[in-house]
Amino acid sequence: MRVVGGRLKGRNLASPSSRDIRPTADRLRESVFNILVHAYDDPIEDARVLDLFAGTGALGIEASSRGAKFTLFVDNGAEARALLRNNVESLGLGGVTKVYRRDATDLGPAHPVEPFSLVFLDPPYGKGFAEKALASLRDGGWLTPGALLVVEEAKAAQFVTPEGYEELERRAYDDTEFVFLKRNP
Repeated sequence: MRVVGGRLKGRNLASPSSRDIRPTADRLRESVFNILVHAYDDPIEDARVLDLFAGTGALGIEASSRGAKFTLFVDNGAEARALLRNNVESLGLGGVTKVYRRDATDLGPAHPVEPFSLVFLDPPYGKGFAEKALASLRDGGWLTPGALLVVEEAKAAQFVTPEGYEELERRAYDDTEFVFLKRNP
């Protein structure tokens, strides 16, 4: 695994040893970021990014490499947080990132954390965690009005967009689907 764009392009990321963590493949990450840059007027530069179910942190690190102002990684797993810290430290991103241990489906109120304009959600496939996390983000005040969100899910899971969000588009790659959403004010 490596960073595919931005100032850290080509740098390697630590990979998980267990199958419990499923990082987004390099080619899929590159596709998602190309879509963000070209179809959504590059929402990455100077963004406050939230990477939920972060795993290795590949999506949030990619955003940091491409100019995000700040990235918060959230994962409940000990192995994931260890990988995150390793990747953040080895890439010199300590000053512009934080790692939280928290259940992404039950975040609680965001305060005193400032809201986020770009969010990545890559939950375990097919368990309904994305919909629960989106409700938690909405109800806890974690998002700026009009925030852009990217949900990675199994195509077979038949993701349903929750209330408070507008579905912008879906892109399928083999058995994986990316759903692009906008937070309605």
